[in-house]
Amino acid sequence: MNVNLLEKILIENEQPKYRLEQIKKAIYKDGVSSFLEIKNIPKNLRELLDKEIEILSFKLENLLVSKDKKSFKALLKLKDNNFIETVLISPKPELWSVCISSQAGCALACEFCATGKMGFKRNLLSEEITDQILFWRQHLKIENCKLKIQNNVSNIVLMGMGEPFLNWENVEQSLSDLINEDLFGFGSRSISVSTSGIMNKIENFAREFPQINLAISLHFANNEKRSKYMPINKEYNLEKIKQGIENYFQITKRKIFIEYLLLKGINDTKEDIEELLRYLKSIKNNYLLHVNLIRYNSTESKLKASDYNKVQGIKNFLIKNKISTTIRKSLGSEISGACGQLTANK
Repeated sequence: MNVNLLEKILIENEQPKYRLEQIKKAIYKDGVSSFLEIKNIPKNLRELLDKEIEILSFKLENLLVSKDKKSFKALLKLKDNNFIETVLISPKPELWSVCISSQAGCALACEFCATGKMGFKRNLLSEEITDQILFWRQHLKIENCKLKIQNNVSNIVLMGMGEPFLNWENVEQSLSDLINEDLFGFGSRSISVSTSGIMNKIENFAREFPQINLAISLHFANNEKRSKYMPINKEYNLEKIKQGIENYFQITKRKIFIEYLLLKGINDTKEDIEELLRYLKSIKNNYLLHVNLIRYNSTESKLKASDYNKVQGIKNFLIKNKISTTIRKSLGSEISGACGQLTANK
């Protein structure tokens, strides 16, 4: 929601200052989906706001739900007719994580990512980023009323469509709003930002948001292979990523999550994983690294996922060599809402 526009309307209509706080609480904390629902403000003001301003900066075009109702994917139509997708998943009972997008499309064109195949449309405004959280809070409020339970968004990951660090100005503002107690009020450690390695923004991120989690989509420990499947590596290669990681450690003293997507016969061989181990071990303070192994989620690409047994073997090998490692549980693939599957197809 555009808070500045809301404040302007209230001032123009000579409303007392506390009205703004009442309305923000109703929208950001209570999850109302219409100004008409806010009963502690005058009826004529409710009706005026309902005509003058919209709570969300997009419209729901389509909503997909997995059979177990633990994954939801929303297709959202922006005001300029571009589309984005956002995903709500439940990794544990009564806990919900939201995967939000920072761009419509993506310019990085990673071979294994469906979003990259659609190309780049535009950066999202900060309110278009945070409104995805408002949307899911409204959705959960409706579901809670149906089921007579209390669920809410507990974690946020900027791992949806787009590269967050290529839209830094708007992502920066959205992160500030998400941790603002007067707005969303999320704890910094409940938010994660994932980058493909735009290292010139990592220092800004580290200094401004030292408690927000950082994930780096590495996927390859070989520059030739990484450049082939991730063209961004030509500008931000493995050496630059290593330098950026070490600088981040110096500033924050906090863990970095290394995302490693396992592709059958491409980056999961014995040689590939040994190369990964050498690379990770070469990083100063590598005890602060944590590797997330991810089986490839099917897209239109001809790439294939590594076998389950191989993934488990890689995990065991890295742990044996003192690299903290987990296998990320894949949720949302049934509705094409898993990592790398977002395409904004109508």
